[in-house]
Amino acid sequence: MKAVVFHSVGNISLDTVPDPTIQHDQDAVVRLTASAVCVTDLHMVRGTLPGMKPGTLLGHEGVGVIEKIGKGVRNFKRGDRVLIPSTISCGFCSYCRKGYTAQCDEANPNGAAAGTAFFGGPQSTDPINGLQAQYARTPHANASLIKLPEGVDDERAILMSDIFPTGYFGAQLAEVTKGDTVAVFGAGPVGQFAVASAFMLGAGRVIVVDRLKDRLDMGRAQGAEAVNFDEEDPVQAILALTGGVGVDRAIDAVGVDAVHAQQGPAASADNVTQGESESRAVTPERNVSAGNWIPSDAPTQALDWSIAALAKAGTLGIIGVYPLTDRFFPIGVAMNKNVMIKMGNCNHRAVTPALIERVRNGSFDPLRVLTTREPLKHVIDAYKAFDKRQPGWIKVALEPVA
Repeated sequence: MKAVVFHSVGNISLDTVPDPTIQHDQDAVVRLTASAVCVTDLHMVRGTLPGMKPGTLLGHEGVGVIEKIGKGVRNFKRGDRVLIPSTISCGFCSYCRKGYTAQCDEANPNGAAAGTAFFGGPQSTDPINGLQAQYARTPHANASLIKLPEGVDDERAILMSDIFPTGYFGAQLAEVTKGDTVAVFGAGPVGQFAVASAFMLGAGRVIVVDRLKDRLDMGRAQGAEAVNFDEEDPVQAILALTGGVGVDRAIDAVGVDAVHAQQGPAASADNVTQGESESRAVTPERNVSAGNWIPSDAPTQALDWSIAALAKAGTLGIIGVYPLTDRFFPIGVAMNKNVMIKMGNCNHRAVTPALIERVRNGSFDPLRVLTTREPLKHVIDAYKAFDKRQPGWIKVALEPVA
C-alpha cells in the first residue's frame, strides 16, 4: 500500500509499505476512505515535536471501512464504516471509565506512565503507525472506533477524527459558560472549531487572534471579532474591546510553532522531501512590564498573550501542542492574577460521540472549515502548501483510496 513515511526532520515521502495485519484480538484493519494533514504532523516534520522514529507512518485522522477484524472485537463487523479518533483508548481502565481516554493506562505500548497513545506519533507512543495511508491497523478497535451513522459523509466525518473534538475540548478546558467573553489564539482549523465550540457553550463574545486574512475572515464569518497581531498589539486590542478588564476565558490553539509578528514560521517544512528543515532553537528574552508578560521571540507566544489578556480569576485552556522539553511559562504573572490553567490532549472517545450527533441531526455543520481536498498522491505538495499557510489552505483532507 501507499503511505506517508517519516524518515528524518524535514524528510518525508509517499512510499510503498507492507499492508497492516491483525496483531492482537482487539485489532481491526481499516481501509481508509479519508485522511487529513494536521498541524501536529507539521510539528513532527519540522522537528519541534522531537523523538520521531524513522519509518513511522504519519497521520492521526481517519475515516474508513473495516476490512479485517480481531476475534475480540464484538461490536463491529467487516464492512462497517467507522471514524478513527486520533487518540487510542482501551475502554476498561480507570481513566477510560472516567472519560480521560487520552490518558488510557493500556493503549500506549510503552506503559501506563508514557501518556497519550495516538497514531503516527513519536517514540513515546511506541510508535503506532499513522493514517495517511491506504490501510491502517487500529488497536483497541472495540473501544476506540466509532461507527458512523448514515448521513454523515466522509468530508464531515474526517473533521471529527481530531480537530472538531479538540476545539470543543479546548472550550471545555477553558470552562466557557453562558455570557462569557472568550479569546481564541490561533485561527487555524482547531482554532476555528474552538470559536464555534465557545459559541455552542454559550459565549456572549469571542475574539479570535491571528495574522492571516483568510483565517480571520473565517472566524469573523462565525461571529467572532478578529484581531490581526501584525497590525496591532493583540493584548492591548483585547483590553480595549473589554473595557480594560480582559477576557473571562482564553484558549491557546497554537502551540509551540507560533508565527511571530512580521515573521515567517519558526521552522519550515517547505523542503519536506530534501531533509533541510531544522528544529527551532530559541532563547527568548523575558521582560515584565505593568504586570504583563511581554515576550521577545518566545516559543510560548500564544501562552504569554493568553495570560496577559485574561481578566483576573480567568481560565486558560491549552490545546496547542508543546513538547516535553519546553520549560518556559509566565507562572508568576498567572499566579498573581489567580488564573486557572487547564490543558491536555483531547479525550476524543469521550467527547466525539455527542459531536457526531450534532452533525447528524443538522444542528452544526463542520464542513465550513474544510478548505482543500487532495488525493494521497499529492500529499507532499499538500504538506508544503499547508506549512506555508498559503491562502485557502486551512484544513487539508486526503483521499487515500487508489
